[in-house]
Amino acid sequence: MEFFHNFVRGEPAIKSSLSPSRQLTVKWKPTNLALMNPLFRLLLAATLLAAATARSETPPEPLHLADLTAWTETGAWAMANEIHGSSQEKKWKSVTPGKAILYNGPEGKTINLASKGTHGDVEVEVEFMIPKSSNSGIYLMGRYELQILDSYGKADNAISVHDGGALYERWDDSKPDGSKGFEGTPPSTNASSAPGTWQTYKILFRAPRFDAAGKKTENARFIRVEHNGVVIHEDAEVTGPTRGGAADEVASGPVVVQGDHGPVAFRKLIVRHTKFK
Repeated sequence: MEFFHNFVRGEPAIKSSLSPSRQLTVKWKPTNLALMNPLFRLLLAATLLAAATARSETPPEPLHLADLTAWTETGAWAMANEIHGSSQEKKWKSVTPGKAILYNGPEGKTINLASKGTHGDVEVEVEFMIPKSSNSGIYLMGRYELQILDSYGKADNAISVHDGGALYERWDDSKPDGSKGFEGTPPSTNASSAPGTWQTYKILFRAPRFDAAGKKTENARFIRVEHNGVVIHEDAEVTGPTRGGAADEVASGPVVVQGDHGPVAFRKLIVRHTKFK
């Protein structure tokens, strides 16, 4: 430490314990320090800039959405410690009130949820459960739906854009009957488990891109979707909002969960912000 202070003050940097006649003294000239200062200041500025940039690029905290406090309005949505969906009927078999599981009320029908937080590019983890024949969906950015449906046992060659794991179809009321629904992407295979069992989605989602004038330059993409550990989508493009989603497209939007099509419960719904190229 003494060496450093002497170095900065321009005093002898190294002092010998030998007699004065035999001492070897190495001195640092103040002129050398003056020459060093601009470089030191430049390095310090670069370090501070790098630190500030790193802070600015730190993603926001994840959205933990399996909780009533995460949503703008909740209607009849409630919390439970345990919940069991019927494997034979479109209803709950039993519910134990608590704080661990988010579900859409005792009747299994209430308002759609919209998250207080918004997102762009994200990684999403979902654990959900539906009874027999039930139906729900998760709209990323409030616009692009990943379908939740009891499609257990359906053959791969029979699954469509309406089945569990599908990226739901788009809709145009101006088109003739029979043609109003268009696009959409069915899952590559039916990975649905039996009704009343807990299922998982893992989603990598890339938001649409816009130029400085607000014009869309790239469509939204589901980079990868896993259903119960099975890959069902890879690099699936969505050209616009799916049916039931908000009509406009934006750089950031809320998560929306469908609550009016049948009983559905979530024990995990985590949205982690990220940035894809």
